[in-house]
Amino acid sequence: MNELRMMTIQGEPTEVKGTAVEALQTQLRGPLLRSGEAGYDAARTIPNGMIDRRPALIACCAGVADVRACVRFAQEHALLVSVRGGGHSVAGAAVCDGGLMIDLARMQGVRVDPVRQTVRVEGGMTWGGLDHETQAFGLATTGGVVRSTGIGGLTLGGGHGFLMRSYGLACDNLLAVDLVTADGGFLTASATEHADLFWGVSNCLDCQGALGCFYALGTS
Repeated sequence: MNELRMMTIQGEPTEVKGTAVEALQTQLRGPLLRSGEAGYDAARTIPNGMIDRRPALIACCAGVADVRACVRFAQEHALLVSVRGGGHSVAGAAVCDGGLMIDLARMQGVRVDPVRQTVRVEGGMTWGGLDHETQAFGLATTGGVVRSTGIGGLTLGGGHGFLMRSYGLACDNLLAVDLVTADGGFLTASATEHADLFWGVSNCLDCQGALGCFYALGTS
C-alpha cells in the first residue's frame, strides 16, 4: 500500500506510511475505509447536505477495542480526528476533511435494567432505537424529538425532549460515561468516579459524542 496523505491536528498535510495503515486495519474488527471503496460515501454522508467532507480514513468501529486502536493511531501520527455517533450531526462535526473519522454507527448495543430503571447504550445508538428498547419495559427517558438523532451527541449537548419539563434534560439523567481518553486509555466517569471529568462531559454544550463508547441513563 502506498503512503496516504492525511491532515494533522494542526491543519498541515502529512504522509502516513501504507504499512502503518495496514497495521491499523489488522487491529480492527470493523472495516477501515478509504476514498473509492465500497461503503465510504455512505459512511461520510450525514443528513445535512451542505456538509461534503472527505476523511482520508473512516474506521467503522465494532467495539471499544477498535476505538482505542484508532485513538492511539491518531495520536502517534498527530492526526485530525472526528467522531460520528448516531450520525445526525447537523453542524457537521462528525466528518473531517483529510483526517481519521471514527465511526461508531455499528456500536448500537442496548441493555435495559428494569429493576434499577437504567439503560446502558453504546455510542452509535439513535433515540429511536433507544426508545424501542426502553418502551418494551414501560420506561422512557428524556431524549430528542427526532428519532434519527444520536444519543451521544444529544445527551452530551444538553438534550431537549418531550419529557424535559417533568424529568429535566437528557444530560440531567446521565449516570455515567465510559470513554476513551486522548492517549487511548479507557475509564468510566460518573458522580463518584472521575467526578470532575464527568461534570465536564455532561456540561459541555459543544460536545459531539467525545469518543463516548457507552452511556448509562436513568429512566422513568
